[in-house]
Amino acid sequence: MSSEEQKLAEIRDRIDSIDQQIQDLLNERAKAAQDVAHIKLASDPQAVFYRPEREAQVLRKVKERNTGPLDAESMAWLFREIMSACLALEMPLKIAFLGPEGTFTQSAALKHFGHAVTTVPLAAISDVFQEVESGSCHYGVVPVENSSEGVVNHTLDMFLNSPLQICGEVTLRIHHNLLGTQADLSKLRVVYSHQQSLSQCRGWLDRHLPHVERVAVGSNADAAKRAAESDGVAAIAGVTAAELYGLQVLAPNIEDEPGNTTRFLVIGKQAVPASGDDKTSLLLSTRNEAGGLHRLLAPLAEHSISMTRIESRPSRRGNWDYVFFIDINGHRDDPEVAEALAALKAHAGMYKVLGSFPKAVL
Repeated sequence: MSSEEQKLAEIRDRIDSIDQQIQDLLNERAKAAQDVAHIKLASDPQAVFYRPEREAQVLRKVKERNTGPLDAESMAWLFREIMSACLALEMPLKIAFLGPEGTFTQSAALKHFGHAVTTVPLAAISDVFQEVESGSCHYGVVPVENSSEGVVNHTLDMFLNSPLQICGEVTLRIHHNLLGTQADLSKLRVVYSHQQSLSQCRGWLDRHLPHVERVAVGSNADAAKRAAESDGVAAIAGVTAAELYGLQVLAPNIEDEPGNTTRFLVIGKQAVPASGDDKTSLLLSTRNEAGGLHRLLAPLAEHSISMTRIESRPSRRGNWDYVFFIDINGHRDDPEVAEALAALKAHAGMYKVLGSFPKAVL
């Protein structure tokens, strides 16, 4: 054996030893999670096991103490999956999402909860809310805004009457890929995708497939399914859809805007305690009069509370009557935020806290 082969053998032996230690520690962590479950169930048969604020704190610490060579995001992703597997030993979670299988919303759900959950595809955003409200699913994941296409109005409208809380947020960089079974692009006849995806890839399609027909369908997953069933057909979708339907990635990352990002909300029944780096979402209305919105929001400025987003939507209570969806920095239990919210409530025609939740960590 050469000296190089000897060095490689020694390193591989060290890797095997480290792997054994990692495996032992993972099982030790899993056992601790089971102990937590037993203690919780002994005192409360309806105990809540998923703690968004606790998981956010753990992932932040993982990123802060990371020294490489693995980057902080990769390390946090590994811990996300470890926590997911351990939580499944305590209470397996069912997560509703806007389907079908293979959509970006499913990818967002798995990014937030890890892969040790059962994801349940549903046909409409309203169905996701209904499944969580009824208790058929523990949580739901729905899209709320895209950096290039704007807000998802249906999601905002659902909060007008829903009792559900926002428990978390997920941001997902949207990479569109050309998928198919035919590697020769010159033989493609048609490209299927959701209308938004076709719009977000228009420049690439104009340059590379100018003579190929573009057909909008209900979802990118539906497009991938069609591509898997026919020759000469391609789809624009994510890698999850490629894996699900056995398609090749014919061209990766064909979106015209490299920074294209979609934000998703995690909805559930319980209020989330403060994690140390949070947002609060509000639903407000004011009288339709000059300066009404300025006076309504003045307490935020007076208490130095930053507003990160504001959207208006028809209230459906009368013509030209609007409600405002607002995100602010901080948790509703933070003293300054609590004082500002009390002043807001006193002046608002409609006042509803949709939830305080940890800012996206991954």
